[in-house]
Parts: sequence; C-alpha cells; structure tokens
Amino acid sequence: MTLQDTATGLLRALDPETAHGLALQGLAMGLGPKDRTPNDPALEIEVAGLKLPNPVGLAAGFDKDARVPDALLDWGFGMIELGGVTPRPQPGNPRPRLFRLSEDGAVINRMGFNNQGLDAFAHNLLRRRRPGIVGVNLGANKDSQDRTEDYVTGLKRLWGLADYFAVNVSSPNTPGLRNLQSEAALTDLLGRLSEARQALPQPRAPVFLKVAPDLIEDEVLPIVEACLTSGMDGLIVSNTTLARPSRLTSPLAGETGGLSGAPLMAASTQVLGWFHQATAGRLPLIGVGGIRSGADAYAKIRAGASAVQLYSALVFEGPSLIGRIRTDLAERLKADGFTHVREAIGAA
Repeated sequence: MTLQDTATGLLRALDPETAHGLALQGLAMGLGPKDRTPNDPALEIEVAGLKLPNPVGLAAGFDKDARVPDALLDWGFGMIELGGVTPRPQPGNPRPRLFRLSEDGAVINRMGFNNQGLDAFAHNLLRRRRPGIVGVNLGANKDSQDRTEDYVTGLKRLWGLADYFAVNVSSPNTPGLRNLQSEAALTDLLGRLSEARQALPQPRAPVFLKVAPDLIEDEVLPIVEACLTSGMDGLIVSNTTLARPSRLTSPLAGETGGLSGAPLMAASTQVLGWFHQATAGRLPLIGVGGIRSGADAYAKIRAGASAVQLYSALVFEGPSLIGRIRTDLAERLKADGFTHVREAIGAA
C-alpha cells in the first residue's frame, strides 16, 4: 500500500464531501502521487484523433473547477475529464449530497452541477503546465431558460483550452436534463452545437455525447444516428444511474441521486454493447461505470470501448489503482493473444 492509499483510507473516515475537498487541497499543494511507470506501447490508443498513452481515464466529477489537472495527469491516467461546468456559477443541491455505500463499493451523489462557472474554469485551465489529454464536461445551469444555449456557450468559451468536450445531457441531478436525450431535443441540441463548432477556429477538438445507463435498447439507435448526422465524434457510455439494484446492502442505498461504482458495472456494460452494435464502428465509444480492476476495464473494451473512465473506485482503492489496472490490462491482452489493445475492442 502506498502513502497515498493510506491517505485515502484516512479520508474515508471523514464526511465524503469534506474528504473530497481536502484531497483537492492536497493535490493543489503538490502532495499527490506521481506515477513513474512507463506506458506499455500495447496500450497506446487513438480515439477520435486523440492520442492516448493508455486507455484508462478519469471520469468527470472529481475536479469540477479545473483546479488540479496537472496533478491528476501525474497519477498515470491516459486522459482526464474535468467538470461538469456550467456557464454561471451555481451552488448545487443542499448538503449532504454525497454518500459512500462502502458495503457495496458504490457512491450516490446528488451534487447538482456545483461549480464556479466558465470564467473561473477557463482561468484555471490557462495555468496548466503539464502536457496530457484534458477534456471538459459541459453542463447546463439549473435555472437556464435555454439549456441548449448553455452547451453552446460552454463550447465557445473553452474552445482552444481543452483537448475534447463531453456534452453531458445525462446527469440525473438537474431536473429535466435527461429529456435532452429524446430524439427531437437531441437533434436540436446537436445541430446547434455543430453549427457553433463550424464557426470556431482550428484545430478542431472532438466533441462527445455523454449518455445515461438507464436507456432502453430501442432508444440507442436514434441517439447514434443523431450523433452521426450532426458530426459528433463519439459517445461516452455512461453516467450514473437512477436504478437501485436489489443486491445493495448499504443503509444509504435509499438516498436520492445518481448511483455509481461497482453495482453499475453490468448494466452500463450492457448499454455499451448496444451502442457498439448500433455504431458498427462508425463512432468510438468511451466506457464508464463500475470499473475497479483490470478485468472490468478489459470487459468494457471487449464490449466495444476504445477507452474507459473511472472515478468512484478511487474513493475505495486510492490512486495506485490506476497503475494496477494498466498492468493487469496489458497482461490480459497478452494472455488472450492480442498484441495491441485496439485488437480487443468489441471482441466480446
């Protein structure tokens, strides 16, 4: 166990949101770990033009205001996603709003896009010193009269400051936001984003749509076709779930909000497989939900993901998990006769 993993254990004794704030402060002070392990060439992957040193990424939600991107890249991620950020600052939902379900290896959050807004986010991004792939998760203000315009505003304001953008229409904690996944609303949203992007200067950063795991199979193909028609560059599958699997044992399982962590693995991987079938290689997929081991990352890749993201597992396992996943993933590829991770995409 590393010193950082010991610190993770100590932080778990605190209120989750307090612990998270202290972790960010520590990283800002330079107290975070630095992974020195060379990346295995077999894990290098290109996703929508992004050249990743490895396919293991950080999901959105850890660093909502882009306070510590350099420190997070030092953990050994192939990419990190910052945010979600909304045009105007907003406090989010009342506390408590973050809950550890330790018995289940899960987290429930109802944060509600708490963040300091685009201007603070942009200021922090401009302070970056370390190279690495950094994406931005775009959200909409809760009280916005035109949520689609919020996404356009975020894209324009941060254009040139990030390597990619994720359009988050799948957070369950902003009332009505998931309605943007419906065919008519999504067509309008993606069309307006496409129009705005065409007017922005080169180079062209890829834009991904982040969807919910609570979709039914019949909803998948219309989403894929809307993405293709509007020129989206890929999909992130998936966000947190509103479902509560019957096997949850934590007394906190009844808290409202989005569930993430180990119980989401099976359902999110099933939805990922649906998207893999529907895209038929036409759009790359990033698999998210329940990853806590190399086996889980490998399962996502075999289900169709070109890269994966995790967050909740770090709460329980600490930052050394990233290196363990990379090592295990490389070993699993070799054991199955693959010379490169791209050969395993969709192998299931």
